[in-house]
Amino acid sequence: MKKSLLTVLCCAASFLTFSCSAKKQNTDVLRMNICSEPDNFHFWKSSAADTKAILYNIYEGLMTFDKSGKIIPCLAESCVISDDGIGYLFTLRDDVYFHDGKKLTSDDVIYTYENLAGLNGNTPKSDEMQIVKSIKEISPSVLLIQLKQPSSSFLTFAIQPVLQKDYNENETHPVGTGPYKFVEYSLHQKIVLEKNENYWNKKRTPSIKRIELFVISDETAGIAALQSDQLDIAQMINASNANSLKSQFDVISYPQNMVQIFAMNNAVKPFDNENVRKALCLAINRDEIIDGAMDKAATKLYSNFSPVLGFYYNDKLEKINQYDTDRAKKLLKEAGYENGFEFTVKVPSNYTVHVDTAAIIQAQLAKIGVKANIETIEWTTWLSDVYTNRQYEATVIAFGGKLEPNDILKRYSSTYKKNFVNFSDQEFDRDFTKALTENDDTKRSDLYKNCQKILAEKCPCAFICDPNNTLLKKKNIKGFTYYPLSYYDFTSLSY
Repeated sequence: MKKSLLTVLCCAASFLTFSCSAKKQNTDVLRMNICSEPDNFHFWKSSAADTKAILYNIYEGLMTFDKSGKIIPCLAESCVISDDGIGYLFTLRDDVYFHDGKKLTSDDVIYTYENLAGLNGNTPKSDEMQIVKSIKEISPSVLLIQLKQPSSSFLTFAIQPVLQKDYNENETHPVGTGPYKFVEYSLHQKIVLEKNENYWNKKRTPSIKRIELFVISDETAGIAALQSDQLDIAQMINASNANSLKSQFDVISYPQNMVQIFAMNNAVKPFDNENVRKALCLAINRDEIIDGAMDKAATKLYSNFSPVLGFYYNDKLEKINQYDTDRAKKLLKEAGYENGFEFTVKVPSNYTVHVDTAAIIQAQLAKIGVKANIETIEWTTWLSDVYTNRQYEATVIAFGGKLEPNDILKRYSSTYKKNFVNFSDQEFDRDFTKALTENDDTKRSDLYKNCQKILAEKCPCAFICDPNNTLLKKKNIKGFTYYPLSYYDFTSLSY
């Protein structure tokens, strides 16, 4: 499953998607690979973590986040919260311009939040923002947002980008206020960004003028492109292959606050049976997957939560679904599937780690008499068929990292429209909903920890690991910074 470095080097030429001639180092340009096509450049319409990791360089919100995940002011220079926790008074910066030269005004913020919350009579663009009751201008630079009820999460939601009013081309040519401007996108080839020379935040002025992001999901091609000076950074590299090249390149490996899951569609047989789901969870050996598909570069998980967000992480779930094939067989018998069953796992072909994980799970489930057929599909097909239309039995995927526990766990709320595993549990919904309005941090943490426990016990998915992103970069590139969510911070990089 893992490609050896010898295979990588021998097969390089057949995978390169652009010229193989070496290029002289150009410190005005940084070239990196991405592993999937962007699903949509309009932030409200994008579901892919890899796409949003790019878009955070183009768009900005009233608030943003630092490398520790702390929420800090951005387009709003300040925010004052009322004593009752319902009113948020934002003061806008006066020196912010969109990439097309239009100055940011309160009209843009009102337009954005009315769309996000559905205050304009249209369908809300964000489930979280439905908590907004009203937004009104107090003065040209001061806005008051009133909530329907107190929310301990609202400032985290306020990292949602502010979009320019009456600009309608964001799907194909996004225009924001961020440190980089969108230049072009060539299907199956690359995305190009350019330094915003008029960027308002002088402390984050980019050093590198041009960013080129090549769509290369194959590790073989990524390493070959790096070695032939076609790339400056190659990511999603197998840890052993990366370490074998550490004399030539810097190796960086870090947890992504992601959760890799073996997702079962709880609305279709036999996965509508909790004992069946539990049996499959017990038959999956996480250690074997982490060793075989990730070369040990991952953190074992027991629910849909990574220890990266330590305060809210439930660290007492390890024993609930420990590997036990005998117990798995017993549960299958109780569920009426003593002789096993057959199903299909749909996996996005551009993510090698998920394809390899599916193959290991296939072999593991065979030991309890369950036959898993693997169907690899294109990423756009996965987004459409599996994620949007829920036309699947099982899949392997990773949920992108988030800063707010609500954003992580809402994926299992019965009212969340993107709950594509079709999980529903009254106790989970109750505690999840209570946590949204709980202002005592300890009580809020306890509620979220119980939600994690319910997921571990009810097994809507088999929760596997937080996979590291291991990358190789040229040694003359400095400042690479990683965050507790998917974000390529190109402003931190320099030669």
